[in-house]
Amino acid sequence: MYYHYVATPALFPRPWVQITADELGITTIYFVDDQAYQEKKNIHTKQCAKELKEYFSHKRKSFSVALNPQGTEFQQKVWQQLRKIPFGGRWSYKDLALTLGSANYCRAVGMANSRNPISLIIPCHRVIGHDGKLVGYTGGLNIKDWLLAHEAGRKLV
Repeated sequence: MYYHYVATPALFPRPWVQITADELGITTIYFVDDQAYQEKKNIHTKQCAKELKEYFSHKRKSFSVALNPQGTEFQQKVWQQLRKIPFGGRWSYKDLALTLGSANYCRAVGMANSRNPISLIIPCHRVIGHDGKLVGYTGGLNIKDWLLAHEAGRKLV
């Protein structure tokens, strides 16, 4: 397993992004308070770190680094759909469920969304409640709000 840490911008709710990869691609991205592992980088973690820095400095709107998230077949389908939400865009859980075939999938979509191991690159932060409110983000609503504000070009405080 490979680990790499990227410092987050000033005013971001957590000081670090922890990137984990295997030989095939990025396996996890988490927002963390401490560097829990000694860094051991590979080509995927280095590319991911570069792309994250570009994202945080408003120079990148999409990611090209190889991904290798582990999950069920349904979770993989949800995560594929999440990657179709454009930079700065927002979908409701219902919108996401409909792309998979039925509004009845809302609860299952929400569960798959909450188990997304590659937050930010697989943009689960772009999924909001049907009423437009921020709901359900494993990293915390303060991070979700920061990421949406960043993508909307709003001043971050």
